[in-house]
Amino acid sequence: MLFCDILRNKTIFVAPLDWGFGHATRCVPLIKNLKENNTVILGITPVTSPILNEEFPDLKKVNIEPYNVNYSGKLSVTLKLVTDLPRILTVIRKEHQQLIALVRDLKLDVVISDNRFGLFHPEVKCIYMTHQLNIQAGIFSWMADRIHSHYLKRFHEIWVPDFKEETKSLAGKLSRSKRLNVLYLGPLSRVPQVKEIGSKQYNYLILLSGPEPLRTVFEKKLLERAEQTMKSLCLIRGTNKPKQVFPKNVTVYDLANAHQIADLIQRSETVICRSGYSTLMDLHSLDKTRVILVPTPGQSEQIYLAQYWAEKFNAQVVNESDLETFCF
Repeated sequence: MLFCDILRNKTIFVAPLDWGFGHATRCVPLIKNLKENNTVILGITPVTSPILNEEFPDLKKVNIEPYNVNYSGKLSVTLKLVTDLPRILTVIRKEHQQLIALVRDLKLDVVISDNRFGLFHPEVKCIYMTHQLNIQAGIFSWMADRIHSHYLKRFHEIWVPDFKEETKSLAGKLSRSKRLNVLYLGPLSRVPQVKEIGSKQYNYLILLSGPEPLRTVFEKKLLERAEQTMKSLCLIRGTNKPKQVFPKNVTVYDLANAHQIADLIQRSETVICRSGYSTLMDLHSLDKTRVILVPTPGQSEQIYLAQYWAEKFNAQVVNESDLETFCF
């Protein structure tokens, strides 16, 4: 990783967006690398703290303003974010004011923001990490791109967790830009490399993720289909919410650590999951090719990534609206 040679003997503040677990999980390999030669302080919220506390119990942590992004059962993801924009802009202002105090009190040298717009400061090196340089938001793409560009200008560097070579890209056009000077880090995944076993324990591994209430809706739809088959399924729920009654052919984990996730992926013939970018980087890291992607309804980024992975990596795509007729 290039940044291991760029940053040494610095006090670095790293804070991922709390839109699900993905931003926190992809920061794990970056933090592990940086803490070898620097003092690293983490910005956490109730969503990101389980991941970062598990991976880095020894590092200093600071509670920062949560974004508290939730989806709607009625509005599309993009439209929900548009209606939520005034509140999100307030969060951005609050986190920016908090960072000013943190730079002063903690003597920060470098700030690394994973998709948190307010973590910029004129007096210290501020790095913005994202895989989306071209925002996909349907008819609102122009507005999202203008807002994104407005904040990107306030950071000193832009880091992208993807391959520099366009032919190898995992994010496709999302991570490409002709206007910006970008440092491509290569894919970031926290899952360890484990050997792929010959005979599989499960026919399907279901990886659930993302904000509520759509995570729960996705879980219920898949479990309804699971009741119609005798094939062996493993489910990682991505939450510690109270369990319901599960079919006997389904092995259930509420939350799983990186080693468990890697092992279960390799023990399963096929993985069913959302097409979130962090999940896709994990699958790529383990060279998992038998994948069924179910993009979050109305989330243009995931819809694009699912289509891109179908064309580039032969993933199968199933729309959530079609799950009623899906057969395991």
